[in-house]
Amino acid sequence: MSRICQIDIDDSGLPTPTPEIEQERKVAVFDLLEDNSFMLLARDGQAAPPGPFAMRLAIRDRRLVIGVCDEAGASLGEVLLSLGPFRQVVKDYYQICGSYFDAVKRLPPSQIEAIDMARRGIHNEGARILQERLEGKADMDIDTARRLFTLICVLHFGG
Repeated sequence: MSRICQIDIDDSGLPTPTPEIEQERKVAVFDLLEDNSFMLLARDGQAAPPGPFAMRLAIRDRRLVIGVCDEAGASLGEVLLSLGPFRQVVKDYYQICGSYFDAVKRLPPSQIEAIDMARRGIHNEGARILQERLEGKADMDIDTARRLFTLICVLHFGG
């Protein structure tokens, strides 16, 4: 399987993220570029592009736009996804993240661990939805989907 070699997030027009959200974004981008597995699938009788891929994430007209280019920057197309299927899981994710950030400041490790387990569960649900929505268009492993879901949350924060 190929990989994402570059990720760009178009957050123009969105509110400035909180320090916690900005940190989530930085960690997700770093982790994604360090280790990911992503490939576009063959479509319309065309062979699947080999990758590696440069990816651009944006929200346009209340849709998630995933632009994919080859390593040289030539466009391989865009995938447009409705944000509707992500809305509730993003909301739940932000609520649990808020609880987690608050807990880290004042609760014992055992309670932090319980909140973190719930946060991971919601994160996994968002990654699963992303994989389902990209079915037939792109394939990725669960860790890549989790990191991309984090970046979708960062964009959704302002959308």
